[in-house]
Amino acid sequence: METTKSVIKKSILIKASKEKAWDVLFTDPYIRIWYNEFSAGCYAVTDWKLGSKAVFKDDNDNGLVGEIVANQPNQLLSIEYVGVLEGGIEDYESEMANLMKGGRETYKISETDGGTYLEIELDIAQEYFEMMSSMWDKALEKIKELAENQVL
Repeated sequence: METTKSVIKKSILIKASKEKAWDVLFTDPYIRIWYNEFSAGCYAVTDWKLGSKAVFKDDNDNGLVGEIVANQPNQLLSIEYVGVLEGGIEDYESEMANLMKGGRETYKISETDGGTYLEIELDIAQEYFEMMSSMWDKALEKIKELAENQVL
């Protein structure tokens, strides 16, 4: 069954350096703070290097499995989803895994007057579009707050 994908595109201006914004996006413990907008206790297990596996999981050992398909530090990072995580077990074959498979999440950072411009783009199954779109609004505000206030 072919799933209809929709694309979430969002952006935000952050009054901080692009290096600081990048740190917030891809460094623990920042990740654990802003990922909470998606799922409690969520974090990433990856080294973010090109070709590396990335597992995004929550307190219940559920989440997504992806591969880093682009990484230009302080500029661009893209993840392609290949499966899901259910109770700590990686799944690449179920209906849910197939819904996520091939979806990409891309982060683009550029310097602009007054700071850093962050753009995110996410391919997502139509049925999750509204929910993920509103979660991303909250996540971007949290990323902005963390980068601007340098709390950690």
